Amino acid sequence: MVKSDRWLHLPSSAELPCSDDTPVDNEDQNFIPNLLLFLLEFIWATRNDWFFGVDMGIYHTTGVSPLVPVVPDGFLSLGVERRKGGESRKSYVVWEEDGVVPIFVLEVVSLTPGGEYDTKMTTYAKLGVLYYVVHNPQYWRRDQHQPFEVYRLEDGTYQLQIGEPYWMPEVGLGVGRSRYISGEVVREVLYWYDERGNRYLTPEETARQAQQQLERYRQRFGELPEE
Repeated sequence: MVKSDRWLHLPSSAELPCSDDTPVDNEDQNFIPNLLLFLLEFIWATRNDWFFGVDMGIYHTTGVSPLVPVVPDGFLSLGVERRKGGESRKSYVVWEEDGVVPIFVLEVVSLTPGGEYDTKMTTYAKLGVLYYVVHNPQYWRRDQHQPFEVYRLEDGTYQLQIGEPYWMPEVGLGVGRSRYISGEVVREVLYWYDERGNRYLTPEETARQAQQQLERYRQRFGELPEE
């Protein structure tokens, strides 16, 4: 693709702000994408070809200016370095990622509408993001949408998909809602799922499950034999 003359001297990531500095107005906007990132650290612990950004600017050349980023709550890119040059990214600059755009973008709707169903959707479609997920557990009636929606880009237009958890074969993961319990606090969050629709557990859940299995074994057979 031939770039316009005005894109010939694009700034480097070191010259660009990491985000638009817009504060979130509820904690779920940070918690939910960070939980997805945290889970990927375990699900794909042996892989180095992915990057998940949280509240990070995506700089691209499909908008009005390469100096104006779009900042989703979370996004996933495949086929890029987990840590670019062995260091953390300050922002995601498409022209420094060999043109690789995110394959998955997440927006968590807040009290202040952020264009999740119009302007941002148009931006992500022009950018070429394959899967666009909108999580809207609190304001979906106001916005006249469902609490959880997955869109897939087809012929340049987002089409609403059905099914939950929703399997994304190009990503190799499914996404859907479930509860997260921390002490006495219960909240609805998003999790990754496998192809059979099984939710990936957190490390704490895995450890707790292993402990419960051990206790059941002890109750049935007594103490484990010493090695």
